[in-house]
Amino acid sequence: MLDSNIVAVSLPAIARNLHGEFADVEWVVSAYILPFAALLVPAGALADMLGRKRVLLIGLSVFTLASALCGLAPNLPVLNTARALQAVGAALQLSSSMAVITHGFAPDERRRVYAIWGTVLGFAPSLGPVVGGLVTFYFGWRWAFLINLPIGAVLIALVFSSVDESRDPHAQRLDIPGIVLFGTGLFSIVWALIGANNAGWGSATTLAKLAVGAALLYGFVLVERNHPRPMLDLSLFRDKTFVGAAVAMLGYAASAQVMMTLLPLYLQDSLGQSPATAGLAMIPFALPLLIGPSVGGKLAHHMTSRAILTMALVMVSSGDALIALAIFNGFGYSLVVVGMAITGSGAGLLNSETAKAQISAVPPERAGMASGIASATRFVGIIFGLAGLGAVLAEVAESNLRRFGQSAISGQTIDWHALSQKIVGGDAAGAISSLPLRVHEIAEHAVHSSVTHGFGAALSAGAVIALCSGLFSWRLLRR
Repeated sequence: MLDSNIVAVSLPAIARNLHGEFADVEWVVSAYILPFAALLVPAGALADMLGRKRVLLIGLSVFTLASALCGLAPNLPVLNTARALQAVGAALQLSSSMAVITHGFAPDERRRVYAIWGTVLGFAPSLGPVVGGLVTFYFGWRWAFLINLPIGAVLIALVFSSVDESRDPHAQRLDIPGIVLFGTGLFSIVWALIGANNAGWGSATTLAKLAVGAALLYGFVLVERNHPRPMLDLSLFRDKTFVGAAVAMLGYAASAQVMMTLLPLYLQDSLGQSPATAGLAMIPFALPLLIGPSVGGKLAHHMTSRAILTMALVMVSSGDALIALAIFNGFGYSLVVVGMAITGSGAGLLNSETAKAQISAVPPERAGMASGIASATRFVGIIFGLAGLGAVLAEVAESNLRRFGQSAISGQTIDWHALSQKIVGGDAAGAISSLPLRVHEIAEHAVHSSVTHGFGAALSAGAVIALCSGLFSWRLLRR
């Protein structure tokens, strides 16, 4: 979980060092989150079948090795391939660890344990930008990955000494067709969303990728409906409470958790902060994520899940809207920090409550599948949030850059699209240096204006997503 966000502050440094654009920056994140989301459900089934301790050890070993490959990557293709391998290990870890917890504690103890688990789950991603910023500033971005090597070694030793083996005695062989269809369908849609900024939203390439992705996911539904023991039990979606919790999880991930990637970019691209400063500037967002699950556990004694989830999503929507207002009006960090604290507080409440609401709808003997569904829902939301809000950011930034630049810089042939991609990716200085010297001052103003409008639009879209998710959850969840 730490590694899902530790690169957030490092992205501009990676883009500059490995000569990447905004789409490349998105893939550094998506190359990890996409396989992670696609493999979480089958990883849970694999843990039920082979043994939770064994799969946990395999996941930790793969993750640690892949982290070394990330830290030594000479270019972006190698880095993204290693990130995908990291995701395989991460999926095996997360699904099996949740199943270990479910198996290791009695039902009356699980509320307290889920609260602790939710605190850890919230603490690690929130710590990511802070640790990543400090490590990148003082040691370089490669150490954001290499730091995992000693951590991995300690965790492997702890699992050997502290975890008992367990498995589902009724588990059957893996649902290979379902795994392939779900993973490839999800990849095709995300590939279309990220590539649309270059290919065009109405281009044949983009539409073909979306059509293929939709067809593959439809095939996945057909396969799962006819499988004797599917990796995803579709009958769960007849339960309005389960669907309401899933909608809340998707909204939370797409409007709040994705800000762990977008806000560090904003702090560096628009406010000009260093990686270390940007990481520390994320503390008002990160701190409520740490304490939110324990507060949510206390509120659960007096409020229903329906009330907590709806209230928290409205808080996220309000926080995102306040940040957007601050960005559009040039208020700087002083008002942004208030919005970050509000969004972080809502996200902290959602962090464990969404998982608890989903997992409670699944029979205990399929704990691996339950944790896989909850985690996969979270990361599918992050993927679509990153791709969707990233598309809004890139499109609005380029539109504003092109409009302002064409009126202010005449007589120059400039590739506004390529320029915008480099700027939003975090290499504004490199983009401006490629222009003629006499237009640098004008270009700097155009860059600041375009980036500001792009991030403001992305935060506004996040506010709408959170509000709609809250309304749907209120309607679907049982009282």
